[in-house]
Amino acid sequence: MEEAPTETELLRRILEGEQDVYAEIVERYKGSVYGLFRGMGAKHQDAQDLAQETFIRAYRGLGELRESERFAAWIYRIAVNLMRDFVKKKRPFPTGEAHMLEARDGETPERLLIAKEMRHEVHRLLETLPEQERLILLLRYTNELSYEEIAQITGLRLGQIRNRLHRAKRKLYQHLQGEGGTSYEMF
Repeated sequence: MEEAPTETELLRRILEGEQDVYAEIVERYKGSVYGLFRGMGAKHQDAQDLAQETFIRAYRGLGELRESERFAAWIYRIAVNLMRDFVKKKRPFPTGEAHMLEARDGETPERLLIAKEMRHEVHRLLETLPEQERLILLLRYTNELSYEEIAQITGLRLGQIRNRLHRAKRKLYQHLQGEGGTSYEMF
């Protein structure tokens, strides 16, 4: 069985003119880019549109990607900037809207309902955080970026990122405790 090409190999091939290879990059990142937008409060359709625009901008600017920079950090920076522009336009959008669910093999309606309620609760809890703390939390734990990559995206120093991440986790924990919730090992 042949191994999947590395991200570096795919990017090299794209820059050498194999434009159709970009579809593999999109496939690898579409879920996490979409999820970042949803986590930042964009409704389903807006998140899809913003994700599509992110990939278009990334493709057009691919030559600007530095060899020392991970593609993931670079594309998330594009996404964060797009989201900031989107919010600046003051386009109203509801937050916390639940994802639409489709049944998969082995999933019962009860499991789907529980999963939907859990996602709704996570979105509700994330909405209690200031935007920057929410963004740092999402980039670190949903998109699995390093502190250095988050610093590149946000323009904050490493110490600031650590402090805000700690503060966000503490707020979420306190919020859970304040609602009489169970003590969860969150992050």
